Amino acid sequence: MTSTPTPAPTTPHYPVAIIGGGLSGLLLARVLIKGGADATVFDLESGPEARTQGGMLDIHEETGQAALRTAGLHAEFRAKVHPGGEAVRVWDKAGALVHEEADDGEGDRPEIDRGDLRALLLASLPASALRWNSKVTGARPLGAGRHEVSLADGTVFTTGLLVGADGAWSRVRPLLTPAGPAYTGISFIEFDLMDADARHPEAAEVIGGGMCFALGGGQGFLAHRETDGSLHIYAALQAPEEWLEAHDFSDAEQTRELLLDAFADWAPHLRGLLDEAEHGFVPRRIHALPAGLTWDRVPGVTLLGDAAHLMSPFAGEGANLALADAADLGTALLAHPGDTEAALAAYESVLFPRAADTAAMSAASLDMLFGEDPARRLVDMFTGTYDPQD
Repeated sequence: MTSTPTPAPTTPHYPVAIIGGGLSGLLLARVLIKGGADATVFDLESGPEARTQGGMLDIHEETGQAALRTAGLHAEFRAKVHPGGEAVRVWDKAGALVHEEADDGEGDRPEIDRGDLRALLLASLPASALRWNSKVTGARPLGAGRHEVSLADGTVFTTGLLVGADGAWSRVRPLLTPAGPAYTGISFIEFDLMDADARHPEAAEVIGGGMCFALGGGQGFLAHRETDGSLHIYAALQAPEEWLEAHDFSDAEQTRELLLDAFADWAPHLRGLLDEAEHGFVPRRIHALPAGLTWDRVPGVTLLGDAAHLMSPFAGEGANLALADAADLGTALLAHPGDTEAALAAYESVLFPRAADTAAMSAASLDMLFGEDPARRLVDMFTGTYDPQD
């Protein structure tokens, strides 16, 4: 009796493989699927609740909101915005409140919890479009615009269009450019104050109902009130990477003392934010890709969001650009059925100049916020009187 050979497993093929289940990857999938195209999102997390998303996002009318309209999700977005979230306060390091704006409900940059926005995007997709536990370890071209993608579990798949929406340390980017992120010289130490009005009333009064900046001497506190009543705060400072590597930030009390020393000459009510910090501290090094990064057209692959144009957060545009990228790429692909290269060329012709302009603005904002007289210069920017040469 002869045995029948076991057939070799067939390598799965996906017409459009989107690597990364963040805002840009999910919105691209939504636009394509809504338009009748096929798209699959691969994410390294075990599921949508694997980690908290954290932070508030101000979604701009001309970029992020326009993208949500393209995806048919603007009404759902508006239902989840944070009332009062567009309020702003600016302090100097001496403790003077130098600027305050109320949220009158007429602004064009409403705030939404990042987790709420991601949940909205996830809910707009069929479960079949999502592949969790799919950590990409590499990809290689097969010719004619096709790529083979390798996963951490040892499996592979092929795709006709590979989209890197996988963030700062993208595994897809090396197919297009050797460029990688560089440290900007600024780091955040992130912490939270929970149930602020009841448990931390003094800090709640300092931060107010929306966004708060306290700036001076190459340092600052950047904070916002979240929808659950907590305060999410970043202590920002210029620091070499060696300084960060020399400290154990998992030791909360040691970190608190380290930061209190770093902010020793700040007003007591601003330093008090550190005294009240809960749940420890998390260091965040701020990296950026080279401003104006481009690449030659490579068949069958492109990038979105931070994978394409990682920049410091000081222009407030990162999430908005990611959403705009996704809407533009999805629209281009739907407008060029059967001609992926024409779609990618059209998309990148918009992506490159927009990202270059915003990256330059982000770098200039970093210099402003951590340079001379930053509180006054930020107020001038808010009031439309800012002169970069001042």
